[in-house]
Amino acid sequence: MTEFLIANMAPIMFGALVVFLLSGFPVAFSLAANGLFFGLLGIELGLLRPELLQALPNRVFGIMANDTLLAIPFFTFMGLILERSGMAEDLLDTIGQLFGPIRGGVAYAVIFVGALLAATTGVVAASVISMGLISLPVMMRYGYDKRLATGVIAASGTLAQIIPPSLVLIVMADQLGRSVGDMYKAAFVPGILLTAMYAGYVLAVSIFKPKAVPALPPEARNLREPNGDSGIISLVVIVGAAVAVAYGFASWFGSNHPNTPTDVVGIYGGAVGIVAALIVAILNRAMNLSMLSRLAEKVVFVLVPPLALIFLVLGTIFVGIATPTEGGGMGALGALILAMLNRRLSWSLLRQAMDSTTKLSCFVMFILIGSSVFGLTFRAVNGDLWVEHLLTSLPGGTTGFLIVVNLLFFGLAFFLDFFELAFILVPLVGPVADKIGIDLIWFGVLLGVNMQTSFMHPPFGFALFFLRSVAPKEVKTSDIYWGAVPFVLIQIIMVALIILFPQIVSVSEKTDMKEQIELKVDTPSFDQGEESQQPGEPQLNFSPEGEKENK
Repeated sequence: MTEFLIANMAPIMFGALVVFLLSGFPVAFSLAANGLFFGLLGIELGLLRPELLQALPNRVFGIMANDTLLAIPFFTFMGLILERSGMAEDLLDTIGQLFGPIRGGVAYAVIFVGALLAATTGVVAASVISMGLISLPVMMRYGYDKRLATGVIAASGTLAQIIPPSLVLIVMADQLGRSVGDMYKAAFVPGILLTAMYAGYVLAVSIFKPKAVPALPPEARNLREPNGDSGIISLVVIVGAAVAVAYGFASWFGSNHPNTPTDVVGIYGGAVGIVAALIVAILNRAMNLSMLSRLAEKVVFVLVPPLALIFLVLGTIFVGIATPTEGGGMGALGALILAMLNRRLSWSLLRQAMDSTTKLSCFVMFILIGSSVFGLTFRAVNGDLWVEHLLTSLPGGTTGFLIVVNLLFFGLAFFLDFFELAFILVPLVGPVADKIGIDLIWFGVLLGVNMQTSFMHPPFGFALFFLRSVAPKEVKTSDIYWGAVPFVLIQIIMVALIILFPQIVSVSEKTDMKEQIELKVDTPSFDQGEESQQPGEPQLNFSPEGEKENK
């Protein structure tokens, strides 16, 4: 029996963890208890040395000193403040009026606003609850299909999982040892593409089942001109002018700074175009110029604040002005300013946001500490080698590895949320992916899209629970579950597209996260006149790379 335990400690340890998790025991304590129990068992069996557990304090202090994880409370706080700042209500109302005249207009507005909220809040719960409270009653009132309405809201809320500043991308970057900024850049295109696929599904429904997504009736469109005109021409003109200003500035800036990357030039140009549109809208309102329609003016004033916040957070990260942690700090400050401008900032709001941020941050840290305890023992019993051998021996090579890993994440997402998956499984499969030549940034984005389905899985998806908590009584739970199914299929198709077309996820210049340290050993010639130096005792001189000599 002893020989069997020693020979199979790694699979037994992993199986015991699965049993603990399925029993409903808290994840953080399941991980830590498994690590300590099997660590003590290994010491008792003579497989491990007692000194192994002395590494635990250093691991805990290393987690607490990790600067990357500071971005999590910053972005969480930013999202919670924005949820209560009135930004979501203004966005949904204005964009709903903009798309209202076409079939499925409110659904398109929900998808568009979901993407904007994802790029500003990064928190799924905030997006789903806000849109569920505001949009779902409107969609029900005007005859939208219940399944489509609930599915669109839940799916659009989960865009916060993959569109930066996503919390899961921060965790993935930390666990895979890659730059958060690079992970954000790589996830941007898949996030936009997934948003377009959601809109494409609504378009298909509007073509084949038009009664499921009716247009808003004329009496519901309250941003019309006194003469009854929609004001859309004025909006098209100001958007075209802003695009022209952005293009002109980008062309001028690019010609004067030829070494600046194209995406950085585009970010600067977009910022200038947005500011130009805002200036025109302010002058129009302040001086009563009547250049803009009510719709155009409202769209500018409602869209510019979140777009400015996106530039403040993501723009500074992509350009290289700020680190993700610094970007999160600026985003939190920007959210406070927006809440203040909307006259929603209060001590009660601050206290609620800080309480929720503290709880989520502690939740993440406890899981990370528990996974560190588990990982220490698991690697000590050669569990990493067991996982590596298990995954590299799969048929199909790299493709077989990707299929099995994605199926594993997809299946466990029915029972675990993305934090638990990231802290338990990613440290096990990440080194294997790196060893067989898979780019870890691409791999992290792929797993991030896959783990996005964990919020949409019936019956345990958190986005479905959030929506159920705010949905009217006439919306059945079965409607919410069935409404999520098409969007889960779209997310699976997105995973397949990333595997088939890996160029969807790409970063031109990646940050080198490896520390380059050179150990220099100087062995001077021995001087017979020196009594302090004995033969055979060279002088050891330690210096980092780039330092020519020690003084």
